[in-house]
Amino acid sequence: MFSAGLAVASRKLTVEEDPRVELIRDCLPGSNCGACGLAGCAHLAENVVEGKVAIDACPACSADALADMAAIMGVEVPDGERQIARVMCQGGLAETAKKAEYVGIASCLAIRFASGGDRLCEYGCVGFGDCVKACSFEAISMNENGLPVVNEDKCTGCGNCIEACPRGIIELHPVSHSLFVLCSNKDKAKEANKLCIRACTACKLCVRAVEEGQMFIQDNLAVIDYDKFGREPKLPTDKCPTGCLVVIE
Repeated sequence: MFSAGLAVASRKLTVEEDPRVELIRDCLPGSNCGACGLAGCAHLAENVVEGKVAIDACPACSADALADMAAIMGVEVPDGERQIARVMCQGGLAETAKKAEYVGIASCLAIRFASGGDRLCEYGCVGFGDCVKACSFEAISMNENGLPVVNEDKCTGCGNCIEACPRGIIELHPVSHSLFVLCSNKDKAKEANKLCIRACTACKLCVRAVEEGQMFIQDNLAVIDYDKFGREPKLPTDKCPTGCLVVIE
């Protein structure tokens, strides 16, 4: 009798799922990285169908997948430029001075709380690859110089590496950005020079080489105003004495 009651209840109380949910779910990468702010791809698919989030809420979706979802939902594909993670530091093992040998948990977060890192620069990469572990798409690896390298073809711009970096040296940039100040050190020039041969020294040579407002110095660090630079900056990087000003094609 109880089993019969359960069978009847299951039929009466079953909530039918919108068939579009499964179709949307099939378009998503299935990594459940959480970059969309929801509890995985299945949850995101439900929210897209219910109209609670836009179809481009998943930063890891390819252009083809986004087009498929737009067709399923009967909407236009949103305009938006692809974002790529950029490591704003060149202070690897060969460029930075070391203050000690660290022995302990191989984690950027752990070493930061334990001793601030084994490299003298308090702003640069710690070098233990927490960003690599956080990437669900295998888009980041550590090179022999102890610095993370982003594979642009695999990077989805999900931002998980940014959350994982305790020093905040990883940023998302549109693919149109090609000029970067690859340094995060905010020390004054004399101190910065002691710590890393690639450190920005706020010499202002780059600022004087461009039109007013395109670059400026803030907290002893050169900053680029991409809105004023446009899509293709033409600054000659040989103006930079330390090589922290870099063009990435």
